[in-house]
Amino acid sequence: MLTEIEVFAPAKVNIGLKVLPRLENEAYHNIESIFQTVNIKDRLRIKIQEGFDSIKVISEAFPLPEENTITKAYQSFRKVIGKQKLPSILVELEKQIPLGGGLGGGSSDAAAFIMGLEKLLDIKLDGKGHDKIASETGSDVFFFFHMDEEGKACALVTGRGEKVQEIQRRNDLHFLLVFPQLHSSTKEAYALVDRHYESGEAGKIIFPELKVLEKMYHSPLKCWRFVNSFTPPLAESYSEIRRALDALRETGAPFYDMSGSGATVFGVFDSRKEAEAAAEKLCSKGFKTKLSD
Repeated sequence: MLTEIEVFAPAKVNIGLKVLPRLENEAYHNIESIFQTVNIKDRLRIKIQEGFDSIKVISEAFPLPEENTITKAYQSFRKVIGKQKLPSILVELEKQIPLGGGLGGGSSDAAAFIMGLEKLLDIKLDGKGHDKIASETGSDVFFFFHMDEEGKACALVTGRGEKVQEIQRRNDLHFLLVFPQLHSSTKEAYALVDRHYESGEAGKIIFPELKVLEKMYHSPLKCWRFVNSFTPPLAESYSEIRRALDALRETGAPFYDMSGSGATVFGVFDSRKEAEAAAEKLCSKGFKTKLSD
């Protein structure tokens, strides 16, 4: 029997993200977005410990709250499999995905942890089990349960994140991620979008219709018209985000935007050479960047 396992949790970018107005009787906003994993990954070492039904997550990079997405996923996993005892677990987490970057790091960690735990304990959950865990852990977790063995996934995501329609992932795209020195609070970002709706500014944004998103994704980059609801209000509130977007525009990136609720922004290029040239320009201006295919 295995006593430990190592797994990787990739980041994702949002290629377009429409946030629908939240109704009074709803706790969450509904969204329309294409999620795609990119090659920035956290590393998790999952180890069986003495004792039962407890978990500890440690990270040398930064202190973790006692309750986090991994511990929440573990407790939900216990409920899903029933009353049997589980061995106690230690998770050593090495973070590469920036916090507050709109890249889904915490959600990816939770999904990767559960899939690793299933292998470690030789327990296989079905889709309903994964959905139950995601519903109790975080909206983006639904998507990350659709990763393949290499950690790749692409999907049209709607609802509050629970409706995941897998689509063919493009492998000809070259992403340049830019990291403003800024932590974006998801709660604050949604509040900014709500105010954007209240002011009438959000109504001026032209979003592509849901039915054309997949077709647009598979079209040439010059035809992309994806829009992120968070970008206008956050770029207006944070000069660092606006400056990063302007810098990407100046590189000639065929498409650029912010991912999720920020603060990471990204450009998409047709060739690795173009992406590398853009990265060199941005690095010369003091930006922290990462290339990903």
